[in-house]
Amino acid sequence: MSVGTLRQPLGAAPVYEQSSAVGYSTENKLTGAHVGIGTTALSVGILIGILQGFEHAGFNFYPFLEPALKSYYQGLTIHGVLNALVWTTFFIVGFFTLAITRSLGRPLRYPVVNWVGFWVMTVGLILAAIPLLGDAASVLYTFYPPLRADSKFYLGLTLVVVGSWIAGWGFYFTYWAWKKDNPGVATPFIALGSLITMVLWQICTIGVAAEILILLLPAAVLWEMQNDPTSWFSQLVFSLIPGAATADPTTDPLLGRTLFWFTGHPLVYFWLLPAYVAWYGMVPKQAGGKLFSDNLARLVFWLFLLLSTPLGFHHQYTDPGIPAAWKYIHAILTFGVAFPSLLTAFTVAASLETGGRARGGKGWFGWMWKLPWNDPSFTAQNFAMILFAFGGISGITNASYNMNLAVHNTTWIPGHFHLTVGSATTLTFFGIAYWMIPMLTGKKLFSPKLALAQAWTWLFGMILFGNGFHLLGLHFGAPRRTMLGSTPYYQEAWNPMIMEMLVGVLLLTVSSILFYVVIVGTLFATKRLEKPIEMPIAQALDEDRPVPDWLNNWKPWLYGALALIVFGYGPMLYRLIVEAEFTSRMMRVW
Repeated sequence: MSVGTLRQPLGAAPVYEQSSAVGYSTENKLTGAHVGIGTTALSVGILIGILQGFEHAGFNFYPFLEPALKSYYQGLTIHGVLNALVWTTFFIVGFFTLAITRSLGRPLRYPVVNWVGFWVMTVGLILAAIPLLGDAASVLYTFYPPLRADSKFYLGLTLVVVGSWIAGWGFYFTYWAWKKDNPGVATPFIALGSLITMVLWQICTIGVAAEILILLLPAAVLWEMQNDPTSWFSQLVFSLIPGAATADPTTDPLLGRTLFWFTGHPLVYFWLLPAYVAWYGMVPKQAGGKLFSDNLARLVFWLFLLLSTPLGFHHQYTDPGIPAAWKYIHAILTFGVAFPSLLTAFTVAASLETGGRARGGKGWFGWMWKLPWNDPSFTAQNFAMILFAFGGISGITNASYNMNLAVHNTTWIPGHFHLTVGSATTLTFFGIAYWMIPMLTGKKLFSPKLALAQAWTWLFGMILFGNGFHLLGLHFGAPRRTMLGSTPYYQEAWNPMIMEMLVGVLLLTVSSILFYVVIVGTLFATKRLEKPIEMPIAQALDEDRPVPDWLNNWKPWLYGALALIVFGYGPMLYRLIVEAEFTSRMMRVW
């Protein structure tokens, strides 16, 4: 019997039970360390996001915060980097440390590997934070060249990615040890989904790693050496490389953007797939039901591995250096990757229906009201699913060439990704935290009612924020990445959408405060759990049906993914590299 087998009747109240006698003290510490840093980074990012919302409504508080924050664009960069990169990466690695080991029923094979990964990530975060907080890396979340940041920013981001790779290798070692002890046994779904996500991450981040190490970091270091020619490092390099002292620190913006979006869009699925792991493998048990189809769930993750990377050109529809044929190919692949999300909508809804009907729900929709809406973990994750449905619809709009031209670089885009990474991912992670933090600390969740209020305020806050920004971008073309409240072309017609957005920001602020009150209250609570709890693991309705080999075999999916990447990017990257023109001088704008 696999670890985590459901030990309660279908439809019974959700019970998170200890599923194995194996000790996981090291894994718990690793999970706590990653999640702790991630939630701390998120708190700073959310705080600055509030400032941005107020600025758009004409209340610019940035001048009052100098010298801590020197510009709106410094704040925007910190908000994007901490929320979209640091919070997500640290939480995901921590969550997977718990999920993979519990799903496989064994501790990490080499814990030291994962500790090394954690410290590499942490050192990278500190390195990147120094120029971020010092206004020496205000290049926004996308850090498009020729914008130039301090070299420590690029090096720090690289280390965060490399540290996550190292953590992934620790997961693979654990998985291979499990495979050796369980020949011919299908990989438990939660472990499989988590491992696929880490493999996808290691493949897609090759693009941004190449951009930083080949284009951005050398140009930034060269500029810094030329501005400090008397340092020992500068003198050493200038003596070893003739001409370096007078060379222009230039780059090729089109090649840089292409390498960034090689990573940039699959990054969305690195954010999203951990939420899918929870929606498929955990939420059905929390609902008192079962996973509708284990095989469909596996297929969805394999399809994401196959299709997620070779579609970045749909972010470059307005780039003149990319031929229309390649944009068309990537558009088709982008529409294709929507298919596993549609499968998810069906499968997860059907899984929840099993729980609702087992609880006594009748009729077409009556089962919905029988779900455990009093459980904040369940409720937060279900609201994340609802918000993601709207985010997915706007994402399909972005994939369409004609529609994209209407909304490209408008507030529609941040409206879209606040419904994806800001809701599908972040709100799901909040829901996970509501059972994971008590599990790690052995303490009862502080005030489930406040946790429920947090989920509800996030739902309505994000609906208002997302709708206001979507409409503002669609109807008026209001630009993103811009101090809207300070622009000379601000229109009175924007006011209804801006006010709707601001109300949403205020609700999200309340929701964020409630989340941290619940988490900090749990950490300092004195009430202990009556019995240990463990990660909820859902049984599947088709668990007696054997998993087909093609759904448990890595080779065809890995080979297929690599082949699609070579097809979708190979010819164009070759052309961009061969014809690269390093004529754009790196510059500091803010």
